[in-house]
Amino acid sequence: MATGNITRDLLHRQIREKRAPGFQRFYHVTEPFIKRLGLEAELQGHTGCVNCLEWNEQGALLASGSDDQHAIIWDPFGHKKLTTMHTGHAANIFSVKFLPHSGDRILVTGAADTKVHVHDLTVKETIHMFSDHTNRVKRIATAPMWPNTFWSAAEDGIIRQYDLRESSKRSEVLIDLTEFCGQLVEAKCLAVNPRDNNYLAVGANGPFVRLYDVRMIHNYRKSGSQSTSAAVHTFCDRQKPIPDGAGQYYVAGHLPVKLPDYNNRLRVLVATYVTFSPDGTELLVNMGGEQVYLFDLTFKQRPYTFFLPKKCQPSTGDLQNGKTTNGVSNGIHFPASHIRFTTSKIPPSSAELPPHLERIKQKANDAFARQQWTQAIQLYSLGIHQADCNAMLYGNRAAAYMKRKWDGDHYDALRDCLKALNLNPGHLKAHFRLARCLFELKYVAEALECLDDFKGKFPEQAHSSACDALDKDIKAALFSKTESADDKKTNSSIRFHSFRGKESIPEDELVLRDRSFDYKHRYCGHCNTTTDIKEANFFGSKGQYIVSGSDDGSFFIWEKETTNLVRILQGDESIVNCLQPHPSYCFLATSGIDPVVRLWNPRPETESENGRVVEDMDSAAQANQRRMNADPLEVMLLNMGYRITGLRGVGPDGSDEEDSSEGQVQCRPS
Repeated sequence: MATGNITRDLLHRQIREKRAPGFQRFYHVTEPFIKRLGLEAELQGHTGCVNCLEWNEQGALLASGSDDQHAIIWDPFGHKKLTTMHTGHAANIFSVKFLPHSGDRILVTGAADTKVHVHDLTVKETIHMFSDHTNRVKRIATAPMWPNTFWSAAEDGIIRQYDLRESSKRSEVLIDLTEFCGQLVEAKCLAVNPRDNNYLAVGANGPFVRLYDVRMIHNYRKSGSQSTSAAVHTFCDRQKPIPDGAGQYYVAGHLPVKLPDYNNRLRVLVATYVTFSPDGTELLVNMGGEQVYLFDLTFKQRPYTFFLPKKCQPSTGDLQNGKTTNGVSNGIHFPASHIRFTTSKIPPSSAELPPHLERIKQKANDAFARQQWTQAIQLYSLGIHQADCNAMLYGNRAAAYMKRKWDGDHYDALRDCLKALNLNPGHLKAHFRLARCLFELKYVAEALECLDDFKGKFPEQAHSSACDALDKDIKAALFSKTESADDKKTNSSIRFHSFRGKESIPEDELVLRDRSFDYKHRYCGHCNTTTDIKEANFFGSKGQYIVSGSDDGSFFIWEKETTNLVRILQGDESIVNCLQPHPSYCFLATSGIDPVVRLWNPRPETESENGRVVEDMDSAAQANQRRMNADPLEVMLLNMGYRITGLRGVGPDGSDEEDSSEGQVQCRPS
């Protein structure tokens, strides 16, 4: 984080009133505050799990909803209840929202009874009741630009829009996911872009997160209804439910191809929470059954997909979108950039690191030598954040990812190998690791092509034990491929369709999935497999930190840009589901299975030891990774309080160690 002169900034804030907002944004959440974050108070009043929290716009009030079917409005600074009301719901409340520009008088709730209720807090009355959904309502979203309008997402797969100015007591179907994904789809979460309220993000079961242009959908339907009244259509005419260009999908690049394996292990992928960064340029997704992902909405990047290559590195031509400029398909699909490959083995000048980064790299190498993979990854990430054009750091981090083997690590390693080769095409270790990553990600034919290309480029390594071992593994995998595996070619369109199973997916949906964009950052350490309302949020006016709840009763805090885990705090006796940062202070509200709301802020330096800090963060993260890969019965027993010893399987293959030697092509860092 950038440093500042706080004395000067305080003086400017006093003299120039317009400097106050900038001061507040800069010092909202800082590293010293994060290090001192601790429990301030527990708000007691509910008698069931607290499933949702919401600050009002000014941050003076906090609303909560619970399994007890009550909503409570709190004074978070006075630690007291202001209003308690029964919402009229007959089941658990999952979402609560203040309606914008209502003077904090109107509260909207959604619950498991399939109902959406609107309440007037001043008279403690429910003034509107909507019963249009046919399954549990999981999220409500509001938009400052439309103060009388709000949206709901429910497990019937439908996103509904409500306008309180309408005399009708019914809502409008904005998006029906069942038209794209079949009858079993469930909408789990949604969020409105704070900077451009026309954009709505939707999360559902499955790896894809959808971003819609609401205004475009409305304009399309208006024009469609006008043309319908003015023209005669044949029986075959059918208007698309969503116009072309109104939807954009985002997905972690490795998840679609991993889905069949997850399904076989009864491991469910579902987006449990989506939210936008304060400036609206990034989308954060807590992917249930996996990790937390951040997508860049401005500088979008395509997944690192692979076509059947003639050569892993073309000798001529620019590489763009998986094709050379002469239109001939080549091996590696780099995202939205012009990359020229050469056969030069001379590393670029960027390989030289300044002394302070050289020290960080050496610490990372030492951690790698001690087999402390996570610590090594975090140190390499710190170096990359300060020197993002250094191929060696990317190559070394790839090696650490390949050793750690958490969910998604091989794909991150593949991305790092490609970045290293882009910066230095002669990077021997990155090229070999790329072949290994392709093999681990089940791109077996591509792995063989990449390995053959490696042998041609580095003939002195062609008969090393590492090459021979990988070559043997690849050919054994090719030989043992089943008929169903043979059908799964590496053409990107089939790659994204392979998980659809027996249900028919419309062509429009397949096109949108093929055009999905990949993530920018991935955050690991928490566990999200038990509940489908677990949140992840930006913390800080500029979104400097990422926070997420976890099945182990803790909540995790990462630096956004480095993705490094910086703090774990025990937030619940069982599971932390909700984390809502205050809009302008370093103040955090959390809740979960316990019937309380907990408030967290930086504690005084003179305060005694913080008993809720999880000191051994590496072990906590490692345990959560094992938990995510455990047998579902074991997870159920863990949630009941039983201790299961010997849980193995950090990676999908259930092993902690690399399964083959790399011989001369060492996996150790440079």
